[in-house]
Amino acid sequence: MRTRAFRRTTALVAGLATVLALAACGQESDDKDSGTTTLDVTDSFPITIEHAFGKTEIKDEPKRVATWGWGSTEAAIASGVYPVAIAEQLWTVGKGNLLPWVEEAYDAKGVDHPTLLPDDGSGATVPYDEFIAAKPDLILAPYSGITEDQFKKLNEIAPTVAYPEAAWTTTWQDTIKITAKALGRSAHGDTILGDIDTFLADEAKKHPEFDGKKIAALYPAPSTLSLYTELDPRLAILTKLGFDVAPSVAKLDTSKGGFYFDMSYEKVDEIDADVVVTYFDDDTQAAAFLKDQKALAIPAVKDGGVAQVVGRTRISAVSPPTALSFQWAGGMPELIKLLAEASAK
Repeated sequence: MRTRAFRRTTALVAGLATVLALAACGQESDDKDSGTTTLDVTDSFPITIEHAFGKTEIKDEPKRVATWGWGSTEAAIASGVYPVAIAEQLWTVGKGNLLPWVEEAYDAKGVDHPTLLPDDGSGATVPYDEFIAAKPDLILAPYSGITEDQFKKLNEIAPTVAYPEAAWTTTWQDTIKITAKALGRSAHGDTILGDIDTFLADEAKKHPEFDGKKIAALYPAPSTLSLYTELDPRLAILTKLGFDVAPSVAKLDTSKGGFYFDMSYEKVDEIDADVVVTYFDDDTQAAAFLKDQKALAIPAVKDGGVAQVVGRTRISAVSPPTALSFQWAGGMPELIKLLAEASAK
């Protein structure tokens, strides 16, 4: 569920400006009814994508792309394809709104905003009628929670690409790679990833204090904590900055291969992280956590080693980052600043 996954203006980050710059240089289409593309195809069709539910063949270059789940919308845009229908992000920006970095991308190119496919905030209920009405020729859901039955129904509407292994565990790298390949633009996907890798490597060099520090990411609730496992992209990406996942994350994990697990406050003193990242809807909740005696049993919290991501849009920008939210000022740039402050404690 995407809501559970979260319990988990704009400034361009140096080194990543080429992602949208590339989108301005390619071949454009003025036929908005058939979707808008801004970068040329680099691969030959047909293209076959293997995933958890088998294989999907994409016979021709897709013209009307729909996305479901998280990250594939941004990966498609950065690869030069503007989807005609995308999943509504109710939890983050509310009904009828686009994520700020997505809206900016459409507006910057003068592309009509996409149809928003209704979602209750969890991604658990798939709006098949709305998918049909959008007339897609490709459905991208590489980082989603669709079931095999849902995949089969979507695949009857249009060729559908699911996640490689398990729901909500696709890495941000694979989300970009799979999306770019499905669109016939693998080379552009490689460019996007190269720019992101350069950005992260540069940030790691700027912050040698991150190297070897143990880190954990958690979503606090009044009576339990949700800890993210190494399978979850929002935690895995922090290792690119030099952090090591705290050994206690694997030791305490009860998820049996999931992206998060719940634990009671009775055992939080076993979280052996030097730095913890927490996620809160508002400043009041974030401030209360730092004074909560239950939370202060976590060594890093007691020592002040806490990077608090506050606000649903900011949480979404790093949960996990996408091909476009890496560039957003309130996304990774802000989180890196918070990590530096927490590491100094």
